[in-house]
Amino acid sequence: MGKRIVVIGAVACGPKAACRAKRLMPEAEITLIDKDDLISYGGCGIPYYISGDIPDENQLRETSFHMLRDEYFFENAKGIDRVLTRTLATDIDRERKVVRVKHLDSGEEEEIPYDNLVLATGSTPFIPPIPGRDLDGVYAIANLHKAIEIKNRLARGQVERAVIIGAGPIGLEMAEAFADLWGVETTVLEYFDQVLPRLIDPPLARMVEHHLREKGVRVVVNARIKEIRGKDGRVVEVVEERGSYPADIVVFATGVRPNVDLARRAGLLVDRGIVVNDRLQTSDPNIYAGGDCIETVHLVTGKRVVLPLGSLANRQGRVIGDNLAGRPTRFPGVVGAFIMKCFDLAIGACGLSLSVARAEGFDADYALGNQTERAHYYPEAEFIFVELVFDRRTRRVLGFQAVGPKTDGTLARIHAVSSVLPHRPTVEDLISLELAYAPPFNSALDPIHDVAHTAENLLDGILVQMDWEEVLRRLREGDPDTVFVDTRHPREAEPLVRKYPGRWIHVEYDKVRREMDRIPRDKDVILICNSSRRAYEAQRWLTAAGYTRTFVPPGGLNFLRRWGVEL
Repeated sequence: MGKRIVVIGAVACGPKAACRAKRLMPEAEITLIDKDDLISYGGCGIPYYISGDIPDENQLRETSFHMLRDEYFFENAKGIDRVLTRTLATDIDRERKVVRVKHLDSGEEEEIPYDNLVLATGSTPFIPPIPGRDLDGVYAIANLHKAIEIKNRLARGQVERAVIIGAGPIGLEMAEAFADLWGVETTVLEYFDQVLPRLIDPPLARMVEHHLREKGVRVVVNARIKEIRGKDGRVVEVVEERGSYPADIVVFATGVRPNVDLARRAGLLVDRGIVVNDRLQTSDPNIYAGGDCIETVHLVTGKRVVLPLGSLANRQGRVIGDNLAGRPTRFPGVVGAFIMKCFDLAIGACGLSLSVARAEGFDADYALGNQTERAHYYPEAEFIFVELVFDRRTRRVLGFQAVGPKTDGTLARIHAVSSVLPHRPTVEDLISLELAYAPPFNSALDPIHDVAHTAENLLDGILVQMDWEEVLRRLREGDPDTVFVDTRHPREAEPLVRKYPGRWIHVEYDKVRREMDRIPRDKDVILICNSSRRAYEAQRWLTAAGYTRTFVPPGGLNFLRRWGVEL
């Protein structure tokens, strides 16, 4: 008889581990267990099923060749010996090497012996202890069943107003699902002061918030929710400190927690998640774990993190399958690469945001860049906005973020930077990246090169910036020691010259060197253009002429426009 392998959890990591092990060891006796009856589905596709982009829930469970991944599929196509759904693993007896399970439909209990055990128990939605969270119509996206319930309510016309609590990726994807196809009046309430907190920083988050509002989604940040109120047992509104929001449905998108109870009861080493080594073995070498339930190493900080991503769960499942079959394979860690769609935007990041980098003790700073994601002269070229996070002391790249149109451009840049992040690149390493170029796909200098050039100039003191918050404060308060010099075309500059007489001066880009005497030397000079390129060059000319108080706002006016800010 071959090795006996028991896999607990049958959504992403578990089936991948079971099938890889079976391919490598056809003689192995493999049992796959899950407490649900819907298994091996694409959980990340749930918002798109609810939106209607994916019309049938079974599409989330199909292979690329349209076979349904159910019990029959795993037993007959994949050769898994037993697939036990609606079966709850209750205990692990490590000394006897058996798993105790309860068959939920019959109530019968069983002991299943193993030589190796795999824990792929996933995660559980975190629901804050807000009064009213148990009302009918209040959901967390825990599984495909909940998604089907939500879509049925929408299809029956029972939802006119939705409130989503949490503005992380799932929260924003759900906001689009409700508001776009279904036309539901949608409100997003976020505890922190921006959407996508800790994932991206304010310069890009403000763009996302403005885009959501343009699409009719109400976004409330710094939200402090007091209660969820109901009538006759059904939700009717969410009460926040500054007001209330009517709701026929409420969705918690406040994150997840690793499902570690079974591992903890078995005496395995558990911190926030199950602790594993780089072969994904737990503190018991006969037991492996992967997916949302484990901790892994962040390759930028070197610290253990919990990162619940379907892409990682599938990769980890293969690593486990290899090691079960005696093929030593490592899972080295993560850099947190993610991408998402929000209406017409693609949003992505990898590594650390500025706020996280500083919290981790790095001497972190950032550079902003914006240019078209394809050659600027190519038809339909659109702007992509990027941020590079770096350490001032070591010049090491710590993270990268991008917001662009719903094309492949953002994904390509995230892929490029995430591929080199594990190797501790410097800003100069990004400048040296060899990236493919043709006008339909890219500019001769990629947006990655462009923002890395900006970072290098900042580090070397060649570029001196002033954050937009300070720039806007000085403009609105009429700071007498500040003058704004607009280097754009006269048609672009003229409205602001009229609005701020004497304070907003127009000196066109190609005339700065000849008309320098129009720019005062005894004031702070803030140089303005759309992308900051012309302003930067003007700063270099002024510096060479002895000016010592010149500043460039990062990223130029293109950022302000995407924030919805009017000067």
